[in-house]
Amino acid sequence: MNCTILTIGTELLMGQIVNTNAAFLSRELNGLGINVLYHLTVGDNPHRLEKMLKYGLEFSDLIITTGGLGPTQDDLTKEIVAKSLDKELVLHGRTLNRIKDFFKKINRNMSENNIKQAYFPTNSIVLENDRGTAPGFIVETNKKVIISLPGPPMEMQNIFQSSVKSYLSDKSNYKIKSKVLKFVGMGESQLETSLEDLITNQTNPTIATYAKGGELALRITAKGKTDEEIEGLINPIIMEVEARLKEYLYSYNGESLEKVVADMLMAKDITISLAESCTGGLLASKFTSISGISKVLDRGIITYSNAAKIEELNVDEEILKNYGAVSKEAAEAMVIGLKSVTNTDLCISITGIAGPTGATLQKPVGLVYLGIATNKSVLVKKLNFNGDRNRIRNYTIIAALNLIRKTVQREYGV
Repeated sequence: MNCTILTIGTELLMGQIVNTNAAFLSRELNGLGINVLYHLTVGDNPHRLEKMLKYGLEFSDLIITTGGLGPTQDDLTKEIVAKSLDKELVLHGRTLNRIKDFFKKINRNMSENNIKQAYFPTNSIVLENDRGTAPGFIVETNKKVIISLPGPPMEMQNIFQSSVKSYLSDKSNYKIKSKVLKFVGMGESQLETSLEDLITNQTNPTIATYAKGGELALRITAKGKTDEEIEGLINPIIMEVEARLKEYLYSYNGESLEKVVADMLMAKDITISLAESCTGGLLASKFTSISGISKVLDRGIITYSNAAKIEELNVDEEILKNYGAVSKEAAEAMVIGLKSVTNTDLCISITGIAGPTGATLQKPVGLVYLGIATNKSVLVKKLNFNGDRNRIRNYTIIAALNLIRKTVQREYGV
């Protein structure tokens, strides 16, 4: 079954609200094995709405609309659906009684225009709305189906889960499921080139790459009648990707990098401390977003000034004078000092120039040093990033997390 999602409302086109309905419906429909071909958005204009409905019916077996079911003059979804299908609007008595009861419960008078919410195209299946006054409805015609749902996300999602999902399950013999693999330490072009033959020859499953904020994801989506059939299609692709890119692959289930690293540390009871300069506590914030991290996270210190580096980490003042706070020597002294203060299994230091000020010819914006110390080794890594201040800081955190990940793998065999 092929579907078009048609979201209705001028406020969507004006950017006054974010269209979360289309995203929710796409996820749910994919899980039911229904192909979403188009996302269409139209304002509260009857002529354009009718045009989009007819366009969707031409290419899809199913149209799901959201919005335009309210009591005001610009709520015209039912009227246009009825017109497009050459059907009349008829009063649904039970719905009218429910609307009257709703207003009695909240001790308000019902306006006459609320009565229009009780009218539906002939032979519709009415979908009760427990969260508001606008019911949805399903109408079938000529092997096509139109499902109209209210616009408020809470109401729409409730009706979909309580009524629409079971209706559509009976219409589809297939499921669609996805696995998301995540990578770090490589570029999007490198990822795509490494998997070019798999992407070019894709049928079922389908394969797509995504890049966001310094991390990469590969979505593998398969369609089948059973979970076992779908897994049988996805797993060989995962094995092939792993064989080619295991060094960069950190998650098989779409988890965040900080979650994966935190789980590695907690699994082996590896304690960790952090000393941050240019990132100002961002790495600590990433870790503390993970429940249970107090088991291994000892402390995070923001040593932003030279004085803080000297006082908190015992960095030799001569190192800062001779090499500067952003240097291999400073990063090394910071992490060794942190190790001596905390005696945790693993320590990491971060120092860099996030910009836009503070750069020199020898030390440009985006220059970053990461120091990492364990019970076995001390390592300093030099990095160069480009972009604005936020981008540099965020990319530094990703690099730091990846450095921790690889160090734990190397020294603890996780």
